[in-house]
Amino acid sequence: MVTDFPDEARGVKQRWPDKLWIVRHGQSAGNVAKDAAYSARSARIEIEARDVDVPLSKLGKEQSEAVGKWFAAMPEAEKPQVLLTSPYARARQTGEAIRAGGGLAADASDFIVDERLREKELGALDRLTWVGVEQLFPDEAAYRVRLGKFYYRPPAGESWCDVILRLRSALDTISLHYGSQRVLIIAHQVVVLCLRYLLENLDEKTVLSIDAEGEVANCSVTEYGFRAQQGSSGKLILQRYNFVAPLAREGAPVTSAPDANVAAR
Repeated sequence: MVTDFPDEARGVKQRWPDKLWIVRHGQSAGNVAKDAAYSARSARIEIEARDVDVPLSKLGKEQSEAVGKWFAAMPEAEKPQVLLTSPYARARQTGEAIRAGGGLAADASDFIVDERLREKELGALDRLTWVGVEQLFPDEAAYRVRLGKFYYRPPAGESWCDVILRLRSALDTISLHYGSQRVLIIAHQVVVLCLRYLLENLDEKTVLSIDAEGEVANCSVTEYGFRAQQGSSGKLILQRYNFVAPLAREGAPVTSAPDANVAAR
């Protein structure tokens, strides 16, 4: 999905970035473990590292380098000036690959790790397949089906609404410190969708329908451009969503599976 908007005169004080990109991290080792567990109909996803430490797979590194080349090909005046990333290893490694490949502006600020951009936490259901949830936590499986994924909170975990709450704070920080700049966020599938919910003022039905259309691809680009004449103080307008052309150009396969902690997402 691509929509181009012309530059517009700035008639108001700008609180939003000129450009905001949200990139899901590259394929992780957790994707590989998850695929094996679901193929075997296993209850558990076998991976030793805790979720925050799960690294990129070999393919994930290639994807990160490919999207880094896409950013690097931009004119200097259009490259990201600020890079914000989830603290999870797979997101940080994606951001590091983009920076190493010349994908950031020469005057880019320090690499900023923000824990509010972390993956949705699954608590007691972490590393379980849906088969595992039904076997080990049948009451939770039934409750999740009845309540729906938007409001359901796993034991010791988070609902989508919990993620949205922390992202409201993250967006306030971005609007406070990075107005008129070009900002790149590296995060996770649910975070990408929840940021769309906030930036576009969506409702539960709409954001879940977007989610149902297909997974957010690894290293796909979601892009917003600032439009001064929208609203009382300007607005970020969606220009691309789940954009994978940067991978195709570099011959990196497109992947979109959820990460290892997929149960009851």
